[in-house]
Formats: sequence, C-alpha cells, structure tokens
Amino acid sequence: MKGANLLDELVQALRVLPGVGPKSAARMAYHLLQHDRRGADRLGAAISQALSGLRHCSLCNDFSETDICRLCSDTGRDAGLLAVVEMPTDLIMLEQSRSYNGLYFVLMGRLSPLDGMGPHDIHLERLIARASNGKVREVILATNFTMEGEATAHAITELLSARGIGVSRLARGVPLGGELEHVDPGTLAQALADRRQLHAAETAA
Repeated sequence: MKGANLLDELVQALRVLPGVGPKSAARMAYHLLQHDRRGADRLGAAISQALSGLRHCSLCNDFSETDICRLCSDTGRDAGLLAVVEMPTDLIMLEQSRSYNGLYFVLMGRLSPLDGMGPHDIHLERLIARASNGKVREVILATNFTMEGEATAHAITELLSARGIGVSRLARGVPLGGELEHVDPGTLAQALADRRQLHAAETAA
C-alpha cells in the first residue's frame, strides 16, 4: 500500500507539467522507475537546484542565477530597445530569430481576470520603471496575439504612452491566436522587422 501511494504521488507530481494528463504522467513515472533511475535522480536534482539557485533578474524579470542576468549585463546590446514578452520561452524565440539586439522585460504572464492575473501579477510597475530609466527610446510589445495578449498590449500601451514613451507592436506576421514559442524564427524575424508604432486607441480595436 505504501508503494502504491508513492507511485500515485509521483504520477500526480508529473501532472503539474503543462499538457501532461494522467496517462502520460503514468507512462513517464513507469519509464523513470523501470528504465532510467539515473535519469530520475538527475531530474530530481536539477529541479531542486533550480528551485534553490534561480531567482528573477532585478532588471528584466527573467530567471537568472545572479541578480542581473547575462543579457542585461551585455553592454553590446542596444539599451534603447526594450521588448516586452509574456514568458521566458518567448524571449528564447526572439533570440533565436537573430534579428533583435535590444533588451527585454518578461511579464511572467498576461492580463487575464478569469485566471486571477491582474497588473500586479505581471509586474507592470516594474516594467514602467524600467521603460522610464531615460535610456529606453522604444518599447516593443511582443505579447502573444491571443485575446489576453492583446489586452495586455493595450494596457501597456496606455500606461507608457501617457508617459511619452514610444511603443510599437510586433507586426501581424505572427498568426492571430498564435503563441511565440510555436512560431518559426523566420516568421518572427519578419514580424520584428515590420513592427509599427502604436497609439492607445489602436490596441482597443
């Protein structure tokens, strides 16, 4: 009975991963136990080390082992450009496009009242402070083209435009309803190249 409870706990723990249902979680659990115990040990250690060793960069809010992350510390990047993304996976996709050399701010979410995500939860105050540092000349909104992503872009546009900060939005080369982590780098590079300036009224449409 004790073994069954431990196994069930492992399966339930694996189900916290996005897109993993009960059957997939069970298959993963059995694989780790039967065929890859060394991999299971490595996975457990990596998760433990990440939880204890990673923090949020004090500038861009991405995960980092240090107070200021590698990208924010890179003096070769254009400090006048600030791309705002929802999640670290979106930042990775922009980097892979090799068409952007500015800095970032990671919201770690998007405005979604139904999910209890408000302005405080996506760190809008920190974003405003970062964009108002006197170095940023353009904020590029790279939130996803979902309803929540568009609502987030609209809210940020209003906040920054009211402070005289230039705001642009990724062009529609990114599919409507699409998420950045699923867009190929070529399409993402084109969207960056075709970005346009925004005004608060436009994002409300």
